[in-house]
Amino acid sequence: MNVRISEDAWFKSSHSTQEGGACVEVADLTTAVGVRDSKDKTGPALLIPPVAWTAFVSGVRTGRIGHPAE
Repeated sequence: MNVRISEDAWFKSSHSTQEGGACVEVADLTTAVGVRDSKDKTGPALLIPPVAWTAFVSGVRTGRIGHPAE
């Protein structure tokens, strides 16, 4: 599926630096959340259902996602 997302819809976390690195950009859309590599603005983007995005963000915030098991 090809979906055009306005450049104005994309934003980067305030925790990201201007030097680049491993950053993603997110677009809060009506029916999905877009996620793309900030270094490849013309490349592919993921479209994630809002309920799945909310679960992912919750998991990161609570430490259930993003921390390797020791």
